[in-house]
Amino acid sequence: MWLVRQWTSFVKRLVHVNAKPMKRNFGRGGMMVHPYRGYGSQREVFVMGRVFRQLALGRAIPRRGIFRDTADVARRIFRRGFANAEVELVLGGNQLCVTTDRDGYFDVHLPISHALPIDVSWHVADIKVKAEGQRSVNTQVEIYVPPPEADLLVISDIDDTVMFTGVAEKLKMLYRLFVHKPHRRTAFPGVASLYQALHRGGSDKAERPILYVSRGPWAIYEMLETFFQLNRIPVGPILFLREWGLSLRHPWPRRAEAHKRELIDRMLTLFDDLPCILIGDSGQHDPEVYSDVVRDYPGRIKAIYIRRIDRDPAREQAIQNLRNQLADTDCQLVLAADSVLIAEHAHVEGYISARGLQAVKRDVKESYQDAPTNKSR
Repeated sequence: MWLVRQWTSFVKRLVHVNAKPMKRNFGRGGMMVHPYRGYGSQREVFVMGRVFRQLALGRAIPRRGIFRDTADVARRIFRRGFANAEVELVLGGNQLCVTTDRDGYFDVHLPISHALPIDVSWHVADIKVKAEGQRSVNTQVEIYVPPPEADLLVISDIDDTVMFTGVAEKLKMLYRLFVHKPHRRTAFPGVASLYQALHRGGSDKAERPILYVSRGPWAIYEMLETFFQLNRIPVGPILFLREWGLSLRHPWPRRAEAHKRELIDRMLTLFDDLPCILIGDSGQHDPEVYSDVVRDYPGRIKAIYIRRIDRDPAREQAIQNLRNQLADTDCQLVLAADSVLIAEHAHVEGYISARGLQAVKRDVKESYQDAPTNKSR
C-alpha cells in the first residue's frame, strides 16, 4: 500500500512539474513566448527562448488539481513552435531583431555598442514578439554580466555535482527530481559554502561569475531555482542542455556531452580574459569533456574538480589516466570524495579564502552530525 501511495505521488508530481510552465499563462491560448535567463559581457549578450502556439484552457477544466495539471500537460505536449516570428530584444540602448526557427526557438547574440551599467550584474531586457495575424507579445528577461573586477570564471555541472540526483540510476533520478520537494532534494554537504567561497574569492570581496549547466529538462527550471535559493547556493544563469520528450518532433533526450561542450566553448570565448575552473562528477563524461577543454584552451583552465560519486575501480583508474595526461599542463585534476577536499585544494591555490575553507569544513561537519538528514543522503 505504501508503495502504491509513493508511485501515485510520483505520477502526480511528475504531471504537476511538467504542467507548471503553463500556469503563468493563466490558461490563455494563442502565441506565447518563454525566454530563458541570459548571460553575457560588456561586448555581447546571449538570450535564448521559444515562441509557440498553444491551446486555450477550456472553462470546464478546474483551476487546480490533477485534472488541471493533466490538461496543462496535454496543452504543453500539443503546442507547436511558432516559425518565422520576429523577436526584438532591447537592452539599454542596444537592440536586435531575430527570427524564430521552424520549431519556434530563437537565439539572440546582441552586440553591445552602448555600454551597460557596471555597478549591477543582473540587467533586465525587454522582449517584443510579432507575427502575422497574431497580437504582439511583450515580456522581460534577466541577463547576467559579471563585474569588471571579476578574476575567475567557474563553470559547474549540477546533476550529481551540486545536487544528488543519481544519474547513474535513471529511475531514482526521476523520483528525486519529481517527487522530492526542492528543500528535500539534497545538496551535497558543504556545496553552498564552497560555491559561496568560490564566488567571493581569496579576498572575500570578489563577485566571480558561476555558470551552471545541467543534463536536466527545461521542465524543472523553476524547481532548480527554488533549490538554489533554499540552499543558499550562488545563483547564475542555469543553462539546460536538452529538451526532454514533450514534443512529437523530439521524443527522446538529446546527447548531453556535445551540448555541454558547445556551451563551455561559448562561455570561454565570451569571457576570454578570465581563467576558469570546471566542476563536475565522476558518474558520466565530465572528466573526459573537461580534459578535452584543457587541451583546446591552453593555459585557460586552472583546475578541474571532479566529485567522486561511486567507488568503481575502473572508473577511478580512467580518471587517474586523464590526470596523468594533464600533468604537463597548467591544470590540475582533483578527484574528491567531498567538498572539503575541493576547498582545501582551492585554498592552497588561492582561489578561496581561509574563511571560506573553514566555512566548508564547518558545514560538512554539521551535515554529517545531522543523523536524520544524513539518512536521506
